Order: sequence, then C-alpha cells, then structure tokens
Amino acid sequence: MIKRHQVLLLVPLALLVLVLLHRLNPFPNKTKHRAHPIVVEASTRAVEPSPSDAPAQPASFTDADFAKHVEQLRKKLPSDEFSIVIQPPFVVIGDEPAQAVREHSENTVKWAVDKLKQDFFSKDPKEILDIWLFKDAESYQKHALLLFGEKPTTPYGYYSSAHKSLIMNISTGGGTLVHEIVHPFMETNFPACPPWLNEGLGSLYEQCGEVDGHIHGFTNWRLPGLQAAIKSGNVPSFKILTALDSNGFYNEDKGTNYGQSRYLCYYLQQRGLLTKFYREFQAHQKQDPTGYRTLRKILGSVDMKAFKRKWEKYVLGLTQVSS
Repeated sequence: MIKRHQVLLLVPLALLVLVLLHRLNPFPNKTKHRAHPIVVEASTRAVEPSPSDAPAQPASFTDADFAKHVEQLRKKLPSDEFSIVIQPPFVVIGDEPAQAVREHSENTVKWAVDKLKQDFFSKDPKEILDIWLFKDAESYQKHALLLFGEKPTTPYGYYSSAHKSLIMNISTGGGTLVHEIVHPFMETNFPACPPWLNEGLGSLYEQCGEVDGHIHGFTNWRLPGLQAAIKSGNVPSFKILTALDSNGFYNEDKGTNYGQSRYLCYYLQQRGLLTKFYREFQAHQKQDPTGYRTLRKILGSVDMKAFKRKWEKYVLGLTQVSS
C-alpha cells in the first residue's frame, strides 16, 4: 500500500520535470549551425571539411540554392579528378587533390572575402559565382577552352563576368586569385568604379598578407616596370590616369597604367588613407566620376603636380619584396 502511494506521488513529479525540460528546450533536436565549406567529390560523395569560422551565407542564397548550383555544376565537370567546395559566396572547383582544393577555399578564398568585406565591401556578389582552380598551365589552357570556349590571354587567371566564373592557373600562386576576387565584389558594390581603381585595388592584393588584422598589399613584380617608366618620364598625370575609360586603360600602355594605379593605392594604404578614400569616392561618385577630386581632398593636396613629383620619388625609393 505504501509503495502504491509512493508511485502515485512520483508520477506527477515526473510529469512536472518533463514540462520544465520542455520549456527550457522545446525543440531538443534543433541545433544552431555555422556555415562551413562543404566538399563534394565528383562521384557525389560528400567529404566533411575541417572546422572553420566561415562567414554566414548571404541572405539571398540558401543551402538549397547552393545544392542546386552544385548539382548543375557536376554535370559539366570534365573528369572525376575535380572536387567541389561550397565557400559562400563562391563555389570552388579544382582538379588538385580534394584536400588541396579545400585548403585554397579556406586559406585564400575565405580569408580574402572576410578581409575585403571588413574594409571595403558590404554586399556579396548578386549571383553564385564559380572559382575554377586548375592545377597547372596545361590544365588551365585546356579547360578554359573546353569549358568556356576561350583561350586565356594571361598565364595567371582572370574573372569572366559573362561566364560568372574566376578561372585560375593556381600553380602560379594565390595572388592572382585574390586580385580577381576583388572584381566581382567591386562589380556589385561599386558598379561605376573606374578602371584605375578597380585594377589598382585588385593588383594591390596580388601580393598581400595580414597586418594588424587587415588585408595589406606589399610591393611586387609591377614595381620595376613602374620605376623604369618614371625614370623615362612616361607616367601620365593622375588627372589623366583617373579619367581613362576601359579602352584607354587596357589598350594604351597597359603595364604603366596598372603599375601607377597599384602604387597609388599602395601609397594611400601606407598612409592609412585607402579605405577612407574608397568610401568617400563611392559615396560621391556621381559628383566625381573619376575620383580625381576625392583623391585631391583625401591627400589635402591642391597642387597635384607637386604631389606627383613627391609620389614618384617615394616609388623610386621602394624595393620589391621577394615572393
């Protein structure tokens, strides 16, 4: 009889405990998830990536959007050597071993995206873009022609807005990859950006690292050519450089234009003015389409001829950092 009363007393107590637990955690099977890159082999077998602090996926693209994109991508893979890594806002595809592709996606793509968004860009590209990493020059040339119907004009890599892809010879290093990542972000965040800043910022990060928690460009292979142009008096005024349209920038003394743009950005970076200039220019681009007036304002320099002489002297004193 006593045991029966004990059981009757325990039943309501047990029910009370269950109610309290339910209130504390009403959906015990639901857990919070972080966005991690997902590696997918060409054979469709999923490989779990190592943990990372990948940023959340852009709100406009869901896991289902990326899954659908990967399914379509699988159909065009040239061989089973290729693996796929979802690294929002990109999808990375490569014909190196899957671990190497994963490392590129985390150590270069994710790092660059995080750092560029920290200092410059607030919005992700409007579409899911592919990053094709080909293991060597032969694979790069062969697959660019096979997949996109075009022969590369550069041995390093390029961004194709038409194909929604970054197409890279990754054996040349990750510098060009970071350069090209700048372009789709600029396309979305600053559509009217003139060529000099688009390429100046991109080429600044061809050789880069992290300084005080921020992305930082270092001197690189473009320096000797620019120094030679300065010595021969072939560097245009900044007013002319900033006013160049795409045809003028890419087809008229392209090497000097790239070098001058890069080392103008480098100069601004070294004086802590680059991010400030970018934001100021972006905000007032309609009133200042070339950025020249904003540049003068940020520099505090009315006499731009005098500044150019000062800048040239500065550039001539730089030395190239070895790769």
